[in-house]
Parts: sequence; structure tokens; C-alpha cells
Amino acid sequence: MNRRSLAGRLAALAAVTATLGGCAPDGGDDGAASPVSAPPGSTAQRTPGSGGTSARTPQGTLLVTDFGADTVTFVDPAGRGAAADLGSVRVGTAPYGIALGEDGTAWVATAEGVAAVDTRTRVRTALVPHRTDTGPVTTGEYRGGGMGIALSPDGSRVYVGVNVPGGKGTLEVVDTERREVTRVVPVGRRPFDVDVSRDGRQVYATNHDSFDVSVVDTGDWTARRIEVAPYGTEGGLGSWLKPHYAAVRPSDGALLLPFEGERLAVVDPGTGRVRIEDMTANTHQHGVTAGADGTLYVVGTGPIDPSEDDGPSLTVRTPEGDERVVPLDGPHETVALSADGRTAYLSGGFTRDGYWNGLSAVDVATGRVTRLPVGERPLAVAVLGGQGTGAG
Repeated sequence: MNRRSLAGRLAALAAVTATLGGCAPDGGDDGAASPVSAPPGSTAQRTPGSGGTSARTPQGTLLVTDFGADTVTFVDPAGRGAAADLGSVRVGTAPYGIALGEDGTAWVATAEGVAAVDTRTRVRTALVPHRTDTGPVTTGEYRGGGMGIALSPDGSRVYVGVNVPGGKGTLEVVDTERREVTRVVPVGRRPFDVDVSRDGRQVYATNHDSFDVSVVDTGDWTARRIEVAPYGTEGGLGSWLKPHYAAVRPSDGALLLPFEGERLAVVDPGTGRVRIEDMTANTHQHGVTAGADGTLYVVGTGPIDPSEDDGPSLTVRTPEGDERVVPLDGPHETVALSADGRTAYLSGGFTRDGYWNGLSAVDVATGRVTRLPVGERPLAVAVLGGQGTGAG
């Protein structure tokens, strides 16, 4: 296993930043972040040519947020060619995370607010505006607005991490029945991911640019900060070695955050203690999800330094810590699981340059990879009836 020092890492960063870009601060952008007009308000919306709504959306359908197209695309992974595309729904500017409710509603974090989509009819039924002031509505990696998103166990609340360019973010609480923001809690910078404890008493915001997780108590709405920085915080906003996404371990509720295919931070949200375990993929890592049996699935986006690091991959890690690494073609961002846990779906959108318009479907047992053309910069994936939804 490559045990690079932090100094070596920072030197590698300086050498490759010009060609690769970094998981860097909210200041630059990977594209022109020009203001765009907001879509119409909370009315039902579908994109032209998305087909009729009489056919019920089947279980196992993939919902993909199109970060480059302001839509959510519905895909039948068993289909072929045009038959696989079940249509797209306009949800709002630059959609990021997605969470599925048991009532068939998909909640989507966008730059403008949280969109509600009826997955049965494939229609947007609401757009709940953010209460947090995030500045002009823009697109691109560092745009303000919703990022990570999750539902409370009873489905009564949606929790969305809101990025505020140049400052600390917030956790907004949306009442799913009233469809309005009822509370705003300060958290860290750029909340990539949001997760919820099994009992619903805590919400976890993984804050990329402040090297931490905010633990929010849903009883009194206080927030505690836990630093998660297994490589330290040297480099600040320009560092690559920051947390991205987390998964809640089913067995004990610990938070699992992968770093660089080398270290897994195991966080006790009650005590704030962070323990480090070894990983083996040796690649920059982003999305992560945990299966019902505790198996961890981790997205490797590719090398920071191509001369030292390995390429994109999917790590399949057992609860005992044994790992199998499946090589992938091209960078990916998030991962979700089919209902039977046999297939992992990885989005090709990626928050950096180098993304591609598709998904990789990985047969977990054999490691066989099938690439599916999907959407425009697909960032998060959710599976109707699946085990994992979107980013975390």
C-alpha cells in the first residue's frame, strides 16, 4: 500500500493541478458559472418528448440527476438503446443529490431549492425554494444551493445540505407534507452529503471544505462539529484530502468515510472519536454506500498523481474489512445498489472535469462492467426499490 506523506501529496497536487483540477475551494469553477433563469414555480413539469404518464414506472428503474441539464432522467437498466430511456423531468438548475420516499416521491437538491417528483407519473409536483441566501443561481462545481439530501426514517422531513459560496453552509429542513422549509441549521462548508441515523435522532452533514461532519440533533436542532481529516488539514481549501461522502454502518451506526483508497475513517457520532482503517484501492475516492449486510461500496474517481496512483475503480469491502477492487473506465461520482444487492450503479457525472454522460453497472459477484449512456453529466443515482440512493 502506498503510504505517501502529506508533503508528498501536496507536491503531487502542485504538479497536476493544471491538468486535472482539484476537489478545491469554492472560488473557481470547472465551467462558466453564469447566472441562469429559474424554471417556473411549483407546477407539474416534464420535458418534451418524455412520453406519456399512463405507464407505471417499474421497480428497479434508475433515477439520475442530470447536473448538466437541470433534469432527472428515468432509465430502465434492462432496456437497450432508446427503449432504456423512460423520459426526463425538469426539476431545477444543476440538480445534485436525490432521495426516494416510500410514497414514491423523489426529492432532488437543486441550486434553486428542493424539487419533488412523483415517480409513478414522472412529473415534478413542487419546487421548495431555499431559505438560505446562496447568491445568484449558477451552474458548475461550486454553485450555491442544495447538495447532499436525505429523508427522515418516517418520511416526514427532507434534510438538504445547502452550499453558500465563500462561506459556511446550512442544513435546511423541509416538511414533506407542507412542502416548505421549516428550519435552517448552520453546518460546515460545502455539505457534499447528508445522512440520517437509523432512529432519526441525528442528521450528519459531510462538509467537504471544512474537513468535518456536522452532527445535528433533531430534538433541539443543535449541531456539533467532528473533524475528519486523516491526512491533516494542511492545504486548506486547496487540499484534495478532504471528506466527500459518508455511509452509515448498519451494525452500529458508525459513519464511514473513505479517503484516497488508503484510509477509511470510522467515526463514532456519539463520542466524536475517529478511528482509521486501511484501504487498498490507491485512488482518489468520492461516493460511498453501504448494503443491507454492511458491505461497503466505494467509488474511486482516478489518480491525483498518475505517476503514483491507480485509476478509477469500485471497491467492494466486506464488514470484516476484506476488499475487492473492480477497475473502471473513466471517473465516476456516486453509487447506488439494486434491491437484491447484485448490481452497483455508478454515475459518470463526476464533480470535476473528465465526466462522461453515462453509468457503469457493475455485477457485484463477477465484477463485469456494463456502460449505459444516460443523461447529461449524471451525478447522483437512485433505484426504485433499491438499497442505496444517490450520494451517501
